[in-house]
Amino acid sequence: MSDGKNGLTYADAGVDIDAGNALVERIKPAAAATKRPGVMDGLGGFGAMFDLKAAGFADPVLVSATDGVGTKLRIAIDTGHVGTVGIDLVAMCVNDLICQGAVPLFFLDYFATGKLNIENAAQVIEGIAEGCRQANTALIGGETAEMPGMYEADDFDLAGFAVGAMERGGTLPRDVADGDVLIGLPSSGVHSNGYSLVRKIVEQSGLAWSDPCPFGDGPLSNHLLEPTKIYVRPAVAALNTGKLKALAHITGGGLSENLPRALPGGLGAEIDLTSWQRLPIFGWLIAQAGLDQAEALKTFNCGIGMIAIAAEDDAPEIETALAGEGISSVRIGRVTQDIGVTYSGMLT
Repeated sequence: MSDGKNGLTYADAGVDIDAGNALVERIKPAAAATKRPGVMDGLGGFGAMFDLKAAGFADPVLVSATDGVGTKLRIAIDTGHVGTVGIDLVAMCVNDLICQGAVPLFFLDYFATGKLNIENAAQVIEGIAEGCRQANTALIGGETAEMPGMYEADDFDLAGFAVGAMERGGTLPRDVADGDVLIGLPSSGVHSNGYSLVRKIVEQSGLAWSDPCPFGDGPLSNHLLEPTKIYVRPAVAALNTGKLKALAHITGGGLSENLPRALPGGLGAEIDLTSWQRLPIFGWLIAQAGLDQAEALKTFNCGIGMIAIAAEDDAPEIETALAGEGISSVRIGRVTQDIGVTYSGMLT
C-alpha cells in the first residue's frame, strides 16, 4: 500500500506537457500557411492525411526522403540564431526528392531537445514552415520531444521527412547520353554539408562566431548560417519542359561523388572549374585549411548546389525555365564516355 510520499509529476522529471501544447498552438498559423492542394486536415491529430487525387495525380508513385542539418546546428545553437536552420532541414529533403523526378508534397519534422524553450523551438519550426513555403510543400505534422538527460538543456536536434509523387514512368535520371550538357545551379553558400570541417577551420583560425567576417560584411556566423538553397520550384519548371534528363543535388561528397549518382553506368562527366566564380566563403575555407583541390571538391559544393542534365539542343529551353524562377544557371561541362568525374582548370 502506498504511503503517498511520492507525488512526482512529469514536469518534475523535466518534461513540460503544457509547454509542448503551447508550442503547437504557436506554430499552427505557420503550418497553415504552407497548405497546398491535397492537404486534408491540420495539426493536432494522431496522423496527417493527404489526397493525391486532389493534388492532381492520376497514377502516382510515391517517393520519400529523410535527412538532417548536421553540425551546422552547433553554430546555430551557440550563436542563438536558430531561425534559418529549419530552411536547411527542408532543403536537404526536398532537393533530394526532386532529383528523382518527384514533386515534394508534404513534410514532417522531428525536434528533440533537453528542455523545451518555446520561443527557440517556434523560431526553428517557423523556419521549417518557410522552407516548406519556398518548396510549395505542406507542413502537415511533426513531433516535439523533450528529453532531459539525453540532451543538454539548450541543445536540440532536427530530422525531416518529405514525401513527393510523380506520375508512373516519370523517374529521373532518364536517357542520359554522351555529350549531354551539365547546367550548374548556383549554391547560396556551404549549404548543410562539411560543417564538422568548417567548425574545425574556424576553431584553428582563432575567430569567434561573432567576429567580423574576413571575406564579407557582418559577423562570420551570418555567412556560415546562410540557409541552403531550395531548388524545387526551378527544378519543377525544368521538369515541365519535358526535356530534363537528370538532376544531381550536390551535398556530402561534393561534385565528385554526387554527380555520378545521376549518370548511368558506363558514363562519366568532365567539369570546367573556370566556368563559374567561386563564392568567397569557399576561397577562405580552402585557404585556411590548406585543402587541395580534390579534397575541396569532394567536401564542399564549391558554389554549385545542383546540376541539371539535358541534350545540348534542349539546354536553352531548360536554362530559360530556370531563369523564369530566378536561377542564373551556367554550363559547367558535359557527360562523357569516361567513367568518373574529371576536371579541367582550377577553382577561381
